[in-house]
Amino acid sequence: MAFDPSIATEPYCYLTTRGRVSGEPREIEIWFALEQGVLFLMAGGRERSHWVRNLQREPAVSVRIRGVTYAARARVVAPGTPEDARARVLLHDKYQPTYDKSLRTWADTSLPVAIEVAEG
Repeated sequence: MAFDPSIATEPYCYLTTRGRVSGEPREIEIWFALEQGVLFLMAGGRERSHWVRNLQREPAVSVRIRGVTYAARARVVAPGTPEDARARVLLHDKYQPTYDKSLRTWADTSLPVAIEVAEG
C-alpha cells in the first residue's frame, strides 16, 4: 500500500519510531510534504532530534495520517542531493503561506528525512 496522494493537504502526520534505548514506541506530530510516494519531514534539531536518532538506529517506523497507519522505512536524505533540495522546497512552500514568520532559516538548515511505505 502506498501513501494515498490525497493526504498531501493534511497539516500534520504522526510518526512513530522505536526508542533507541527503551525500545518503546515514540510518537510525534510533525509537518510533512508528499511527492511521488515519498513523505518528507524536517528535523529542526537535525541529528540531535530524538526521533532522528531513533530512526537512524531502527529505520522501521509507522506513519499515521487521517486515521490510516502505514508501515514505513525512514532514512536521512543525503545532503547536497537534488532530493535534499526538493524536500526543503516542498516543506517551505507548503507551510510558509500559513505561517506568520519566515520559515527560510528552518528550511535551509533543518535535516530532511524521507519516509517510504514498506514493501510487503
